[in-house]
Amino acid sequence: MNDLKTKVAYLQGLSAGLDFNADSKEGKLLKGIIEVLDEFADSVVDLEEAQEQMEDYLESIDEDLYHLEDEVYEEDGLNTCADHYLEVDCPRCGETVCFDSEILEDDDIVEVTCPNCDEVVFVNDGDHQAADEPEALVGKVNDTFGSEDEDI
Repeated sequence: MNDLKTKVAYLQGLSAGLDFNADSKEGKLLKGIIEVLDEFADSVVDLEEAQEQMEDYLESIDEDLYHLEDEVYEEDGLNTCADHYLEVDCPRCGETVCFDSEILEDDDIVEVTCPNCDEVVFVNDGDHQAADEPEALVGKVNDTFGSEDEDI
């Protein structure tokens, strides 16, 4: 924003070159306007510098968080959350449906439905044949697991 400061300095020089009487009403008004513009230009420069510092700081935090996530979520190249979920392909729409493996051990009968077409893709009653037998996920995570657990 040095361009803004340059423009204000130009206006200051222009007003000085016009030989306005600084004690006249017009001279006082013009001088006051240019002083306010100068203060605005200073404030904008300060805000721009603060913004650049904030962007640098935020970028460093983002990089640190990225490295921390890699350390926390990476264990032998596999995601530990993935070991607790199973996946089945929906016979109607082909959508891959993921669900908690604890459903297999549940005493109650639980139906797993496809969130896309509401087709039943798995029932834990032992008699139901799933279109695609459940298989353990390896290194695959879906952010919608929490919302699918509510539908089960």
